[in-house]
Amino acid sequence: MKQRVYIDTSVVGGYFDEEFAKDTVPFFESLQNGERIVIVSNLLNDELLLAPVHVRVLLQTIPSEYVEQVKRSPESELLADRYIAANVVGKTSLDDCRHIALATIYKADVLVSWNFKHIVNLARIKGYNGINRQHGYNVIEIKTPKEIMNYGVNN
Repeated sequence: MKQRVYIDTSVVGGYFDEEFAKDTVPFFESLQNGERIVIVSNLLNDELLLAPVHVRVLLQTIPSEYVEQVKRSPESELLADRYIAANVVGKTSLDDCRHIALATIYKADVLVSWNFKHIVNLARIKGYNGINRQHGYNVIEIKTPKEIMNYGVNN
């Protein structure tokens, strides 16, 4: 079974960022080659509406059979609100919480991000997963593109 990865906006932007491109470009190549299934949320699509055209069209380079589209729901909104209520992050990070909630609810194998402040952060990950466990959800793995390139491919 192919690894299902949920990506946030930082990963799409990282493709074009000098600091992150070295690790993000091969990650996208793995998606384009069907080595993984990418989970794309309507939240990600909404956030990309504000990006330059060359950033917005990057997701279109991934064949549709390797893309799973998911949508925000009352359940995901409630879970995101629970992260905020537990002070995992502040209210200004609600969209980050929504990404975590969507990845959790749709049972992604891993959430991939370059957001070290609010997402790929050990204390935050423990907080998100504590709330997940408290409310009957599985824990969510959270990694950077660099960390997962050799993890779970074609497993």
